[in-house]
Amino acid sequence: MPRRWTEGDYYQSVPLPVQGGIAAQTKRGEKFGASWWGARWIAVLESFGWESRLQRGRRYARLGQVLGIDLAPGHVRAQVQGSRPRPYTVTIDIPPLTDAAWEQVTLAMADRASFSARLLAGEMPPDIEEAFGTAGVSLFPTSAREMRTHCTCPDVANPCKHIAAVYYLLGESFDRDPFVLFRLRGRTQEEIVAALRSLRAAAATGEEAPADVASAGEEPAAPEPEPLEAALAHFWQPGDGLHEMHFAIAPPEVPQPLLRRLGEPPFFPGLAASLAPLYDAVTRAALDLAFGEQDEGSLE
Repeated sequence: MPRRWTEGDYYQSVPLPVQGGIAAQTKRGEKFGASWWGARWIAVLESFGWESRLQRGRRYARLGQVLGIDLAPGHVRAQVQGSRPRPYTVTIDIPPLTDAAWEQVTLAMADRASFSARLLAGEMPPDIEEAFGTAGVSLFPTSAREMRTHCTCPDVANPCKHIAAVYYLLGESFDRDPFVLFRLRGRTQEEIVAALRSLRAAAATGEEAPADVASAGEEPAAPEPEPLEAALAHFWQPGDGLHEMHFAIAPPEVPQPLLRRLGEPPFFPGLAASLAPLYDAVTRAALDLAFGEQDEGSLE
């Protein structure tokens, strides 16, 4: 087994080189956690007294020693190449939240328009933990006992450098997609978005959302539409519920929410950045039309 001498009069193994591993985007000297939620993930782990152990995994993460990561609700499994020919297997278990807890969390998120707007735009609201607090749970782990980890390496320290490397790469995956963190806690992006839309729609119409929407993330069944032949006589007349509709004309909570929600198209890198000024101009023009104010730079 290759080894090298380091400070502190102990030996440290040198990992075998890897081709095609998952290399961290964070370079040496840069802090992990580009987003507040990614930084929060690292800070929570360091608060468990693991800072010195985690540091050993940074190099492995940056070298691309992690071969692959599979994530399921409450469970992470990864392969990490160490100093031995056979990669080590890392498992990390964090208990998913119960259906009842998720129902309360989703209701709390739906009650805040800013929460829904940011989540539907693919962003994590900075005060999202308040929604989890209403259900008496936490989005992030609250103690080391809440996390069960294992690595097949001979290192008795926990977390070892292989587990630590996976921790850092998880933080970067949270940066790219905050819904990965929700999935780890037991809900997919599709389930959360569907539940939020259903609850917001029910609130707008004054109807009560189905009891299982918040917990299962299922859209309520749409009513059967009236046949076109029967609607021809009153097709262009306003419906009975038109007077109950209310519209709030205001800038979006998150700039360019649709562009952020769709993400960068692979066939046109930079398209979102190019379209962003146009979306901002349309917003200003809509506000001008609604309120009759012509701000500098708005469209005529």
